[in-house]
Amino acid sequence: MFDIAVILINYNSANHTIDCIRSVWEKTGPNLNYQIIVTDNCSESADYLQLKSFCDSETGKNLQLHRSPINTGFGGGNMHGVQFADAKYLAFLNNDTFFINDCLSILKKTMDENPDMGICGAQAYKENGDFLISLDHFASPAREIFGRKFLEMINPQQYPKRKKKYTQPVKVNFVPGSFMFLRASDFHAVGGFDTNVFLYYEETDLCLRLAKHNKYAYLIPQAEFIHLHGASTERSVAIKKELKISLLYIIRKHYGFFAHKAVLYFLTIKYFFSSIFKAKNRPLFSLFLKGAPLSESLKTKQKIREI
Repeated sequence: MFDIAVILINYNSANHTIDCIRSVWEKTGPNLNYQIIVTDNCSESADYLQLKSFCDSETGKNLQLHRSPINTGFGGGNMHGVQFADAKYLAFLNNDTFFINDCLSILKKTMDENPDMGICGAQAYKENGDFLISLDHFASPAREIFGRKFLEMINPQQYPKRKKKYTQPVKVNFVPGSFMFLRASDFHAVGGFDTNVFLYYEETDLCLRLAKHNKYAYLIPQAEFIHLHGASTERSVAIKKELKISLLYIIRKHYGFFAHKAVLYFLTIKYFFSSIFKAKNRPLFSLFLKGAPLSESLKTKQKIREI
């Protein structure tokens, strides 16, 4: 068994994935026993073959590449990779990230010494070295209606400031999905990622379920990495719609029917007025009129590709 299984998803971004893998190799200490598992989430053939050529050339480094015949999204892609993991800890890492220091050793040591910690994240920075927010508050009716700043003002202990640079570990609601580190036993105990969600809010859902088992999230600022932040996902109207579909699904799942309706009505009214002045918001308003169901998700539009 390995100490850590690092799990990456590649989707038409082989260059990022290769650079990310090299970063893990370069920054991780020689005494750590780990494996790297890459799920290719049904990329175009040329991109997949580029990545496959790289992985095939790097023998003896505990590197695996597994291709999915269909794009299963973030949660599904990671669940595809998890089945090949044989490790005490799991590290889910975006492929557009690069380690600044030995993040894996730092996070493993922290969790070894703190069995009450359920999941950890590292401090992210932009490519130019600027600070990136590396914690957030659970998606909830209160957050969506009143906003993050209001929650931080009325209950700073439960909602630590997102834009503050911490020097010591801090308990948070959840850590971003760009880098999540947790025990494999805890991950499996709560059922892993919810694959109903195609993109976005997977980390919120996972951390909420861990918290219900008294396993809480922590930001460990001593571990540092660079996140290109969105380099692997092109922004579009479809992606913005997916964000809202996932949000409302998570609200319904964790807070119930009435909370879901309250947030849906709030967003419908909000985007009704904004769509009057901004045509780009009209597709979102139309989505809310339909109830933003999972049937509108990009997941339903994926095609099986021959490997």
